[in-house]
Amino acid sequence: MHLNREQIAARIPHAGRMVLLDEVSDWDDAHIVCRTAMHQDRGNPLLVAGQLSSVCAIEFAAQAMAVHGSLLAQGSEPSAGSAVTRKPRAGFLASVRNLRMEVARLDDVRGVLTIEATRESGDDARVLYGFEVRAGDRLLVSGRAAVVLQASEEREGRGA
Repeated sequence: MHLNREQIAARIPHAGRMVLLDEVSDWDDAHIVCRTAMHQDRGNPLLVAGQLSSVCAIEFAAQAMAVHGSLLAQGSEPSAGSAVTRKPRAGFLASVRNLRMEVARLDDVRGVLTIEATRESGDDARVLYGFEVRAGDRLLVSGRAAVVLQASEEREGRGA
């Protein structure tokens, strides 16, 4: 299934310029591959003093994880006809480990970034992903991220 920027925005809690992914090019139950050129956009909301720190790659990866969670939560199959109907419950980045930043900045990296996130483990309350952000064959940033999922409304209503 290929998703464009508008379809991605419908699946994550971000809006407007804070949607940092341009497309989902591939996904399955275990991983997702996204692409973006937002690191070169002079209107990127994460720019500080005109520069985009490589630490911002974590947010690109977190958005890929959110889209992946949405696809899994809605029981979507990787097929071309799937419709977007609702956003998933919120997730909160709890930790980032084994972070490797091979560059200091992203805004001076040429070309499209590829963001790949692989679900390593998880349940209804938390998920662990490994991620890589690349420009072509060049690894820019990698690491692992733990995400804590917000309790569903159904659970909250039962007082659990």
